[in-house]
Amino acid sequence: MTRKSIPRHQAVERHLRSRIANLRPGDAVESDSELSALFNVSRMTVRQAAQRLVDEGLIYRVPGVGTFVAEPKVHRDMARLRSFTEEMARRGAVAGSRVLSAELRAGTADELAALHLAPRSMVTHVRRLRLADGKPVAIENVVLPMSCSAVLNEDLEHSSLHEALRTLGEIPTSATGTLVAANAGAEDAELLQVEPGAALLVEERLIVNQNGQPLEKTQTRYLGDEFVFHVTLAR
Repeated sequence: MTRKSIPRHQAVERHLRSRIANLRPGDAVESDSELSALFNVSRMTVRQAAQRLVDEGLIYRVPGVGTFVAEPKVHRDMARLRSFTEEMARRGAVAGSRVLSAELRAGTADELAALHLAPRSMVTHVRRLRLADGKPVAIENVVLPMSCSAVLNEDLEHSSLHEALRTLGEIPTSATGTLVAANAGAEDAELLQVEPGAALLVEERLIVNQNGQPLEKTQTRYLGDEFVFHVTLAR
């Protein structure tokens, strides 16, 4: 896609995201006037693009001084259903995983109820330590119907689970969930390389497929000081 084929503020935003990916926290990015000249747009257009990155915590602006790269945090947009891999790519980070377990096992009562499965059904269970640029940032616990067990044959350390589901004809389409605060237990602390009791954010999600059928029950335990969750509200 060429620069002319997208709105100008989006072209400026993409340029800034690319610049940020190659800079360190505290480094300056181009001024409004420099970006305005580079893209032949008004300063209002530049400010519109920059404000999106300010809102996401990627840059900060000092009036009369300049615009600088912020200390990086991993951001999740609560208004969009994206996989961890997709979210990291959007933020310029490389997603990775360490598989802690990947198996077929008997489902618990709450898992079977959530996935609308019969009593004593087997489920596909994948538990992974999620990495951003090689750093542990979350512990992900995924439960799927046994019909999705083919994902266990995929390279779940380097590839997207949602991509594997799509190849099976199961398209993650929408989700409901909750987000609560918690403290890291001993195992959390060891895996995430933090002290026991460190602040976590625990997200529970139930994802349905393109037919409205329950597909995935997930709990993800995020490092509290590494993530910012963006929420869009409308009356």
